[in-house]
Amino acid sequence: MTVEAQRAVAAAVVVRGGRVLLVRRRVAEGALSWQFPAGKIESEETPGEAAARGTEEETGLLVVPQSVLGQWVHPMTGREIHYIACRPVGGRAVVASAEEVAGLAWVTHGEIPQYVPYGPVQNYLDEALLS
Repeated sequence: MTVEAQRAVAAAVVVRGGRVLLVRRRVAEGALSWQFPAGKIESEETPGEAAARGTEEETGLLVVPQSVLGQWVHPMTGREIHYIACRPVGGRAVVASAEEVAGLAWVTHGEIPQYVPYGPVQNYLDEALLS
């Protein structure tokens, strides 16, 4: 496995108006095509910085990291993922990187299982989307 393939990823969990932002990857990782916006963590970055950068690159949405929700090795991809709660502060979510992203969706709480496994963000999304 190459160093590139092993690099950890930081995923942004962005909630706005009772919905969470998901992107559909142009190239699915295994059976997984819908994911949180994310970026590979570069050597000089914190996971929060990587999540914010990845979100802007993929969707054009500017976000600020708020808190670490957890990390795990994703069961479908085998990749280490850090989940970061992020607050939107500017821009509008669009497909900003057509090479990587085929679509995006603002998903309600009840729709989440149709798109992604909850993983370590379940409690955060249960509270953020149902309160």
